[in-house]
Amino acid sequence: MPTRSTGTVTQDWNPVVLHKSKPKAHDLRNPKAVNQALRTGAEVQTIKKFDAGSNKKTAGPVIYARKLDEAAEPAALEKVAVEVRHAIQKARLEKKMSQSELAKLINERNQVVQEYENGKAVPNQLVLAKMEKVLGVKLRGKIGK
Repeated sequence: MPTRSTGTVTQDWNPVVLHKSKPKAHDLRNPKAVNQALRTGAEVQTIKKFDAGSNKKTAGPVIYARKLDEAAEPAALEKVAVEVRHAIQKARLEKKMSQSELAKLINERNQVVQEYENGKAVPNQLVLAKMEKVLGVKLRGKIGK
């Protein structure tokens, strides 16, 4: 049997106050709860979200616009040099290859080879290295020396 303490017994006469729990955020966004609050005249907080409903994940254009503003002149991308274009065409024709055959050998699309030979492509060192290997011609660095 449990033993009782022999000391004095005291009672706590302080009042205990029970509060309602605060509604959860999910319940506050519930359309029924919002309509009920509007009908009763309770305060409803509305927040306008920036770019709401758009699929953008980053603010990309702002960064590029700033870079363009900081630049003294409009930045133009470097295109394939005339010497490189002619070297690619000459080496390809000497090996009796079509543009599509060269593209297959370097594992690129036909359009890539076309753009390099037309001078519309932005030079990529990896693509140029593949072309050098297949064609056996130096395309990077100083060509004349």
